[in-house]
Amino acid sequence: MLSPTLNIPGLKLLKQGKVRDIYQAGDDLLLVASDRISAFDVVLPTLIPGKGAVLTELSRFWFERFKDFMPNQISSHTINDLISDPKVLTELEPRSMRVLKADPLPVEAIVRGYISGSGWKEYQVSGRICGEELPPNLKESDKLPAPIFTPSTKAEIGAHDENITFPEAVELLGRETAEQVRDLSLRIYNEAAEYALSRGIIIADTKFEFGWLDGKLILIDEVLTPDSSRFWPEKSYQAGQGQPAYDKQYVRDWLMVSGWDKNPPGPELPEDVVRNTAAKYNEILKILTE
Repeated sequence: MLSPTLNIPGLKLLKQGKVRDIYQAGDDLLLVASDRISAFDVVLPTLIPGKGAVLTELSRFWFERFKDFMPNQISSHTINDLISDPKVLTELEPRSMRVLKADPLPVEAIVRGYISGSGWKEYQVSGRICGEELPPNLKESDKLPAPIFTPSTKAEIGAHDENITFPEAVELLGRETAEQVRDLSLRIYNEAAEYALSRGIIIADTKFEFGWLDGKLILIDEVLTPDSSRFWPEKSYQAGQGQPAYDKQYVRDWLMVSGWDKNPPGPELPEDVVRNTAAKYNEILKILTE
């Protein structure tokens, strides 16, 4: 098991994801975003200072922005009635969200507006991404004719997510739910991409998670963060190559030339990579929210 982000007296640790620790919080849950970072589905041993607070603040921003048409997990209760120690509360507040208990879907909802990462690799082999036929002769980082929905499975720590086709998502979710997830994901992405572009940022792709609550589909976990998205500066965008980014692609790039075989355990990150990654996370938060 990973080390808990914080020792929170009186709260039971229920589960740990790659980045988040989940605690029982009365009838709710408390999601605490750690400073852990994962790449290629492996949690690295090095922390990125302040990362958890960035993920939480940016997710809150997007949850609020989309709440009129997309219900989300945010509870009306705060964490103040859970924590009596002011020191713990000060540490906890910036990186935590008190959320409603939802039943998560077993599929990650990925939307791609540009061709990059694993999608680019798959396209080079088959001309498709997750079964979606794409135009011939696309270059790396090209904008797609229209954003596409490319779901994946959800892996436990140490396992790998796997891209799946939409028919496979239908098998897992049922047609009605799969279509609802697809349509909502595309709407959220399109609205977010338009807003981000007004701030000089291209959202190349992103991942959403949904869950059931009282018979309704809600948005859960995190939304449009540097952990779940590719953010590219518009001013330097040039198709045909990889792009500078405000996200963890910087860490992935270092790992790909480090000699690591992408199997656990992951390597320690150098000090300059940690410092630069933290700076990129903080910068995209300011660009999008201030």
